[in-house]
Amino acid sequence: MIVTGKDRVLIQGITGKQGTFWTERMAEYGTRIVGGVNPKKPGITHCDVPVYASAKDAMKQTPFDVSVLFIPPLGCKAAALDAIEAGAKGLCILTEHIPVQDVMYIMAAAKDNGTRILGPNTAGQVTPGEAFVGFMPAFDKEIFKPGDVGVVSRSGSLGTLLCLNLVQAGYGESAFIGIGGDPIIGTTTLDALKALDGDSRTKKIVLVGEIGGAMEEAAAEYAATMNKPIFAFIAGQASPPGKKMGHAGAIVMGDRGTYASKASALSEAGVTVLNTPSEIGAALASA
Repeated sequence: MIVTGKDRVLIQGITGKQGTFWTERMAEYGTRIVGGVNPKKPGITHCDVPVYASAKDAMKQTPFDVSVLFIPPLGCKAAALDAIEAGAKGLCILTEHIPVQDVMYIMAAAKDNGTRILGPNTAGQVTPGEAFVGFMPAFDKEIFKPGDVGVVSRSGSLGTLLCLNLVQAGYGESAFIGIGGDPIIGTTTLDALKALDGDSRTKKIVLVGEIGGAMEEAAAEYAATMNKPIFAFIAGQASPPGKKMGHAGAIVMGDRGTYASKASALSEAGVTVLNTPSEIGAALASA
């Protein structure tokens, strides 16, 4: 899911502290915020946009394309279903610690209704110079500037570091897609890779992965068919087997999800695997 300046964005949970702060930052950056949701405060104006009782009410009066959820874990299922049933094309779910059964229900509903999900537990998505959704520091020109490098990251912090290194090396991003670190997410590494492969502005791609799961291996199979240069950094090389590290999905069991398996699969697919994010500038220059 790549959000542009033309996409109409709804903020569910707009009146909360974080919702307010990041709505203001998104709007200042150029994101087209058209409304917000708070069931207890319908009819008010907040952050210069109307607030509705539900996403369904918002869609009837101020149609939107994407909804961003600043919603507590136990309220996410209801909020997500509200937006999905309203006809949202995409949801950016920032919340972590959502009950697994709720996430599964959300994903099933999204699939049935053709809604794209970014997250849960995502830092968001940035299209430099146009728009961003979530809480990435898109406004920091030392981290994000328009360019032709697409970045996919499971981790918001590692993705930010990679983008910082990239800009310091004289490059810019076409899009940053933070897919989130939970075991069950809507947009996988493979999904994001396909989106960037089809994006005309993206000429090179960087994957920021981590141990656990098999998303990078699945993405490697598709990467082998691509013509765009791809680079990857996989965090967790020194992680001990069987111990959860960081994200909920970052756990290695046996040979599955190991650094070695991911690095090997990507290398065999023609992807340049980096030892540290700081190597990205030299790697791009030699591509």
